[in-house]
Amino acid sequence: MADFLCPAVNFIGAGTVAETGPRAAMFGTKALIVCDGFLAKLEGGPVSKVKDTLTSSGVEFAVYDGVEPNPKDTNVAAGLKIYKSENCDLIVTVGGGSSHDCGKGIGIAATHEGDLYEDYAGIETLTNELPPIIAVNTTAGTASEVTRHCVITNTAKKVKFVIVSWRNLPKVSINDPELMVAKPAGLTAATGMDALTHAVECYVTKDANPATDAVAIHAIKLIGKYLRRAVANGEDLEAREGMAYGSLLAGMAFNNAGLGYVHAMAHQLGGLLDMPHGIANAVLLPHIERYNLMVNPEKFADIAEAMGENIDGLGKMEAAEKAIDAIVRLSIDVGIPQHLADLGVKESDLEPMAKLAMQDGNAGTNPRVGKVEDIIQLFKNAM
Repeated sequence: MADFLCPAVNFIGAGTVAETGPRAAMFGTKALIVCDGFLAKLEGGPVSKVKDTLTSSGVEFAVYDGVEPNPKDTNVAAGLKIYKSENCDLIVTVGGGSSHDCGKGIGIAATHEGDLYEDYAGIETLTNELPPIIAVNTTAGTASEVTRHCVITNTAKKVKFVIVSWRNLPKVSINDPELMVAKPAGLTAATGMDALTHAVECYVTKDANPATDAVAIHAIKLIGKYLRRAVANGEDLEAREGMAYGSLLAGMAFNNAGLGYVHAMAHQLGGLLDMPHGIANAVLLPHIERYNLMVNPEKFADIAEAMGENIDGLGKMEAAEKAIDAIVRLSIDVGIPQHLADLGVKESDLEPMAKLAMQDGNAGTNPRVGKVEDIIQLFKNAM
């Protein structure tokens, strides 16, 4: 049996941010806008546009602009305080995955008693409906605007945890490529490689099915075609829209078929070292997929072809290896660091991170089943 979850309404294309207000008016009267400080202060930027469309639709709003990268339980608590004190009844998240995850966390905390980590980390632990969430996306990467995943860092334990539930799904997602132009090349590269990781991991996960395969492989084609262009010229609207579609499709895929060891391990790098999620994924991706390659080389050959590799006349394993080559080449071309050691990871970090990675909810859908020792070795391979 397979299910396929995604938000009920998904707007994609230039100018779609204008749909925020009319849709918000369907769900409530006062929104909490959840964003980071940079976007909140950017004159004429995404938050400003969201405020305008809410106002024109008669929806009041308050703002929480304290979201940090790898959003923390302290961010959720601060946002919840404003949500309650301002008597908000819906949430509008503006930004990338950090804003969306923080907004989901606020929604969970507003409707569930107890501690997010101790009581709700895991799969389908939520019992109450969240406030309506409208997710306005500004990066092509995490796809949190269309997924059931809420990823938060527990500051006391320095561990990233995931709350996975259909109740986390936003009511509406908005991907307006005009909000993505002029983003820095480094951010574009990191978020784009995050999207590629979603698509690749999902395509080979043990829970993949024909529906998720269809969107995952097309996401890989789009990212392979447009990521270099988006990094090279942040004003390239066609490339931005192509990446928006690629990220969205990858999100729809992994939201329903899961991920694997790349994300399980990357979460530990984010929790321990506050490493940017897309960078952590990008460095780990070729090493973990080379480890997984033997399970389903036919699918890796598909990935190679989708990324533009010529596999005509090649044997099954030789064609599959081309996928790893293509991933590494794209990562290097867009300027991603290639070694964990260069990012501050120490050998002494590997064993505790490996043990936590095996407990991460994403580990269970990896196509090849390993042990802690295997995860330690994979971290070492990426050093």
